[in-house]
Amino acid sequence: MLVGKTIAAVRYMTEEEAADSDFYSSPIVIIFDDGSYIFPMRDDEGNDAGALATSDEENPTLPVI
Repeated sequence: MLVGKTIAAVRYMTEEEAADSDFYSSPIVIIFDDGSYIFPMRDDEGNDAGALATSDEENPTLPVI
């Protein structure tokens, strides 16, 4: 699903999108050039938003807001 895709945008989920997902927090959303997207969840049941770990020493975590 991800191989060969190009990231077109990265942003935080809006409050409305988070509410529609039954999230209390807003995660990062990665949007690809074909319009598909991914975002982290707390677990595979979709029980709230999740943070992303990174390899960047200055920004080791992309937090939920």
